[in-house]
Amino acid sequence: MLLERAIVVSYETIRRWGKKFGPDYARRLRRKQPSRDDIWHLDEVVITIAGRKHWLCRAVDQDGYVLDEIVQNRRNTKAAKRLLTRLLKKQGVAPKRMITDKLRSYGAAKRQVMPDVEHRSHKGLNNRAENSHVPPSDRLPRHRK
Repeated sequence: MLLERAIVVSYETIRRWGKKFGPDYARRLRRKQPSRDDIWHLDEVVITIAGRKHWLCRAVDQDGYVLDEIVQNRRNTKAAKRLLTRLLKKQGVAPKRMITDKLRSYGAAKRQVMPDVEHRSHKGLNNRAENSHVPPSDRLPRHRK
């Protein structure tokens, strides 16, 4: 196709493109379709942007895939409702269960957006979302000397 348009590229260029864009393309192909049996883990972490405190809210499914991320300057019901509506729009289907930390605004937003979804709010259940905030190198076990 490129040759028909008088664009000449070498095999090395094609190899470099495959190396650069291939992993992301393969990851998108392997991503499973959202289903009604999914479990969403929702969590937030404080970040500082230009000296002001913001909240990075993240939703992760039961397999560890990041479903959505959103940066907001508040952590109230309106912000949680915005995250849930974005998730529903992206996924197309509501999950079986939603797991959050003890933040009450998630429960209030869930009652408005997804009243039929089971909600579990417990500190220890939300480890999958907590671990998704940590960079991959920090998740590896450390060996003691």
